[in-house]
Amino acid sequence: EGTLLGTKTGLYQIKNNTPTLIWENGEVLKIIHTDEWIFLTSNGIFASTDLVTFEDRNKGLPFYKIKKIVDNQKQFAEQVDALKDLAIHPENPKIMVTTTKDETFLTYDAGKSWKSLGFSAKTNGAKAVAVCNMPNSAGTPILTVFLVHSIYGLGYIHPEISSPKWIDITGGFENMPSISYPDEISDLLTVQKYDETLGKVVTELYVAQTYMPCIYRLNWAAKRGEILGKDTEPLSTIESIFVSGNKIVYVRPSGFGSFDLPTQTFENNPNFTQEWKALASRVENTQCMFIPENTSSFGQAISLNELWLLEPNKIYSSYIDTIDEKKALYIPAGQATPGEDLQKFLDIMSENKLNTAVIDMKDDYGLLRYVSKDDFVNQKAVSSMYAIDLDAFVKQCKQDDIYLVARIVVFKDRNLWRYGGGKYAIKDAYSGKSWQGIRRYNDVLDENGNVIGEEAEYYDEHWVDPYCEDVWAYNVAIAKELISRGFDEIQFDYIRFPTDGLNLSNVKYTWRDSGMEKEGALMSFLAYARENIDAPIGIDIYGANGWYRSGSRTGQDVEMLANYVDVICPMFYPNHFENNFLAYPPEVERPYRIYFYGSYRNSVIARNKVLIRPWLQAFYLAVSYDKKYYNEDYVLRQVYGTRDSIDNGYMYWNNSGRYDDISQDPGNGTYPWQNEEASTKYRKPALQGPNNTQN
Repeated sequence: EGTLLGTKTGLYQIKNNTPTLIWENGEVLKIIHTDEWIFLTSNGIFASTDLVTFEDRNKGLPFYKIKKIVDNQKQFAEQVDALKDLAIHPENPKIMVTTTKDETFLTYDAGKSWKSLGFSAKTNGAKAVAVCNMPNSAGTPILTVFLVHSIYGLGYIHPEISSPKWIDITGGFENMPSISYPDEISDLLTVQKYDETLGKVVTELYVAQTYMPCIYRLNWAAKRGEILGKDTEPLSTIESIFVSGNKIVYVRPSGFGSFDLPTQTFENNPNFTQEWKALASRVENTQCMFIPENTSSFGQAISLNELWLLEPNKIYSSYIDTIDEKKALYIPAGQATPGEDLQKFLDIMSENKLNTAVIDMKDDYGLLRYVSKDDFVNQKAVSSMYAIDLDAFVKQCKQDDIYLVARIVVFKDRNLWRYGGGKYAIKDAYSGKSWQGIRRYNDVLDENGNVIGEEAEYYDEHWVDPYCEDVWAYNVAIAKELISRGFDEIQFDYIRFPTDGLNLSNVKYTWRDSGMEKEGALMSFLAYARENIDAPIGIDIYGANGWYRSGSRTGQDVEMLANYVDVICPMFYPNHFENNFLAYPPEVERPYRIYFYGSYRNSVIARNKVLIRPWLQAFYLAVSYDKKYYNEDYVLRQVYGTRDSIDNGYMYWNNSGRYDDISQDPGNGTYPWQNEEASTKYRKPALQGPNNTQN
């Protein structure tokens, strides 16, 4: 049938050296061929017998309800929940398994109907699945489904036994120093081979990791991983593994590699890297491919996915030339008065070779830090008494050729929470009043010190309803005005639902349309913003949500967000992690490590859809690690870690505007301290570097 290429826009078939688009109903992520073609796509699973007609195979899979605003009217559509992987039973192609971020599904009829197997962990974070028959304690092969979780290792379930339950396998898999759980597994591969000792065909499971370049074989009898090899790079990715002869072949940053099983050595093969890169480049945005046996250099049909890794430095935002290499300073709005106050920060930027300023234009209380000229915005807006002269601010910054980023806090907004008697506020289901999270209950004492009752102490947070299209329109109108008045980029913060409060279970979303869930609301808002803002859009996230493939608690799912924005800004502040996190000797190198590993991990989770531009910690907290180590070198180590990881830019954060601890950007300068990860014998940048030799 010729080679098939799956892209961000559809499926292409190459015949007579010419690619032809044959399906365009979404992004194609994986291609499997048995007695029919099976496709994992951004719109679920599709099948075809002739590559002319395609049938969806999504019955029983979860859907999101998505809201669109067209000509001021609400319209609704359903979208299949994002599927992370698809695997087929090696002996029975009708049996398949797939997973969302938090639920796994099994089919016995090639996807015509699916049933839920639940999930192996309490938090979301799925990456890969596999299905095969594995022997039980009596040696009888029984159906077994495997699932990879970003924190809890490898889980399995026997779905056909009585009262099946998920069981974790964590032993034998590598973990980072100071972290007890195994690092994320990237891919699973079931292989059937003849065992001469047993005199029968057995099934083996090979395992690779996402950020630690390790390959394993699962010891099923011992229920633990057995490491076969670990590459010398401290930070790399192994994806899309397959076996050819005695080699495990895989996709890695900027090419392909292989692991020779008999000698247990890693090898670099530039020939097939060049061959497959040439194939992938035939159409734009190739994500996966299927190479038939008659044209494969391996003498077997090959299915490859995660092909964004072939060009990890090619970011597919239409604004990439605008957003790349931005090195920023956060300027507190209250200190940005045009003239001498603003010039102080512009001088700091010049001295330290920074080219970008980030400033709050709608702050954490919902106050505008400028005076709007937009009648629609002014219907609801309240400007701070410290609002700046926006036109003068922009003019002074542009005289120094400064790139301007407007930070807009979205769903945490005290002003809008109060507007119209609480019209847009999240409600308390019991009282009917506007909801506010309760931090704790404090005793109420009489004049003699006796407890006579208790009163609630509230968080200083006021949340508006993320389901509300009026809230969407208000925030997007602010963004559009700021772009029209000279800002270059919008940075949204608090694109999430509330997570704190003893009374969190009382929350009621009165603007929620029937059938809509939280993920659908966030996707709908971001799609609305993307359609209406003609400029780069960034978003702030917690550092943990950039480190792990899990947006639990906050809903900040990087894989989802990356479909709608251009920049993701993780806050990998060392003093926000536990003090022993990556604090192995030499402990002083911990800030470098957090940004070196974290920036890479966030980029891999987002694939190449967005640019990762981390916030750097330029402030002190009275935690034990900061007490011992915080100084200018602490901050500079973060800069080097980000540079050596992805080198896409960074942003300094200090809420008070004190920047005595930052240093001049080092450019390509040599790392000034002793640190194994920083050694130039390793690929730099770790994800994008031109040195693709694996030692």
